[in-house]
Amino acid sequence: MKLALEPYSDKEDLIILFTESYDVIFASGHGELLKKFRQAKSKVVFSAESVAYPDRHLESKYPVVREGKRYLGSGAFIGYAAHLYKMVADWDGTDKSSDQLFYTKLFLDPVKRGKINITLDHRCRIFQNLYGSAEDVVLKFEYGRVRARNLVYDTLPVLIHGNGPTKLHLNYLSNYIPRVWTFESGCNVCDEGLRNLDGLTVDTLPLVVIGIYIEQPTPFVSEFFKRLNNLNYPKNRIQLYISNHEPHHQKRVEHFLQDHGTQYNFVKTVGPEENSDFADARNKGMDMCRQTPECEYYFSIDAPVVLKNTNVLRSLIEQNKSVIAPLVSRNANLWSNFWGALNSDGYYARSEDYIDVVQRQRNGVWNVPYISSVYLVKGSILRSKLNQNDLFHSGTLDSDMAFCHNVRQQGVFMFVTNRQEFGHILSLKNYKTTHLHNDLWEIFENTEDWKEKYIHHNHSEALKGKLVEMPCPDVYWFPVFTETTCNEIVEEMESFGKWSTGSNTDQRLQGGYENVPTIDIHMNQIGYEKEWQKILLDFIAPLTQKMFPGYYTMAQFDLAFVVRYKPDEQPLLEPHHDASTFTVNIALNSVGQDYEGGGCRFLRYNCSVRALRKGWALMHPGRLTHYHEGLRVTKGTRYIVVSFVDP
Repeated sequence: MKLALEPYSDKEDLIILFTESYDVIFASGHGELLKKFRQAKSKVVFSAESVAYPDRHLESKYPVVREGKRYLGSGAFIGYAAHLYKMVADWDGTDKSSDQLFYTKLFLDPVKRGKINITLDHRCRIFQNLYGSAEDVVLKFEYGRVRARNLVYDTLPVLIHGNGPTKLHLNYLSNYIPRVWTFESGCNVCDEGLRNLDGLTVDTLPLVVIGIYIEQPTPFVSEFFKRLNNLNYPKNRIQLYISNHEPHHQKRVEHFLQDHGTQYNFVKTVGPEENSDFADARNKGMDMCRQTPECEYYFSIDAPVVLKNTNVLRSLIEQNKSVIAPLVSRNANLWSNFWGALNSDGYYARSEDYIDVVQRQRNGVWNVPYISSVYLVKGSILRSKLNQNDLFHSGTLDSDMAFCHNVRQQGVFMFVTNRQEFGHILSLKNYKTTHLHNDLWEIFENTEDWKEKYIHHNHSEALKGKLVEMPCPDVYWFPVFTETTCNEIVEEMESFGKWSTGSNTDQRLQGGYENVPTIDIHMNQIGYEKEWQKILLDFIAPLTQKMFPGYYTMAQFDLAFVVRYKPDEQPLLEPHHDASTFTVNIALNSVGQDYEGGGCRFLRYNCSVRALRKGWALMHPGRLTHYHEGLRVTKGTRYIVVSFVDP
């Protein structure tokens, strides 16, 4: 610096600003900077800090100030060239010597301080050092721009310095200051530096290694692989690394690879018998991209992530960041795959904007200290700044936290984008693997995913009064379940296997006697009564209220059961009334395909429903008016699920 100032040593009117570069942002322009410098009426103005550095023993020698920060900070100062040269003229240190200590001693010498006319920016009008003062600084949104406001002194600093361990807070401020994001215009820089993929052919798009991680029992894994297969990106430009720690899901991995594996550029799988450490598995997946020269991007995704946006890969690549994650959160929950801030221990802290970003009240591309679950990393970064073989270990941190810690240590920014809706994250709470089809039990924890898999896509039309038929008086027929639901309920019951005998004696019932017996399994036998009650309440009760105006139900039931009809077992059911206010009867397989015959006849109206549709419900009054019988099955096996509602 001394050499750089020599040509200007006689320039009395030339003003020079010295500042750090990599950890500084400007909140305003040169006009305000010069105005505030001149108002200071000194020849040189240094930034001020709340901590004396590097020698705490010099604290007592600092002049006492009535208001403001007392200690000199050398990370930023401004002054007239001639006076700046006088200030450094006596420097005889090396490049490794402390410039801060040199300036401190010069300032503490009252003669030299007065001769050069040096002062400190005590109230942070020009310079804001964040170290020791980060909590004093908040964002101030003005029309069309954003400032940093010092709450202690009510000032608007021009230059913000993230000195010491305050880099993450500076990154947070840089998401807004000065015009990165405003309420008036949203994100003003999100379309800068994009990578355009439009001109590339299918064979010239970047090669992507996708690392897939199944680390614990996870619902809807089959649906995860369906979404993976449906990504809007050519499979010949995708290599797969699939790490599965969970034996319960191995068959699903194998089925996916049998059906689609050959379509991909390359596939590497690591099964439960080979996996031991989560972090090691992630290191190997990332290294697959690092060691593949053609790999331009590594896309990591965990099995609980539900990516609804098929363009997610293209969108992330086009954003052209070194490390970027699509925002995903739990449905109706603030839990997401990023943190906006860290506490002093390096764990989660809620940033001021976290809720708005998660709820997409503020949309943009955000510099954040932590991402997880799903993210894209440039291959060039993996082969340069992140070329360590072990990015997923760091002390006692879990693999995700270790990765983010190591990325931050290498000075690589991580971003999360919520410019589009990308999807959500499943809850793994209470997920068990004790049943054949465990996803059936997810109606409480992952309601929307459960609904997508199991509720007929036309059920919403039935709620509007469409697609509701009345084949017999006061008998309503409408879609409820998908084919998958029907198949899984049947398979679950057959796997359970404890069918009743069809006799009048039935110890499952209070009193032990069944007047009109069937060969069946009750929902409470497989632990599904709570889930079934919610199905009735959410998907049947609204139709009941439409079809039977004035009647409101909480869908209570004593009996809900799957009935099996077979010609050589129980082919039919004699005429009877149901012990219910209304009955719901849902067909679980298809006439003409799985069985022949069958159906339901309402004797009072001499009206039969024979061509029952799989997944459709018949809903009718149970007592008094709708005396009915189950018609004979002549071939195959017929399954129905029956609910006696409001007994």
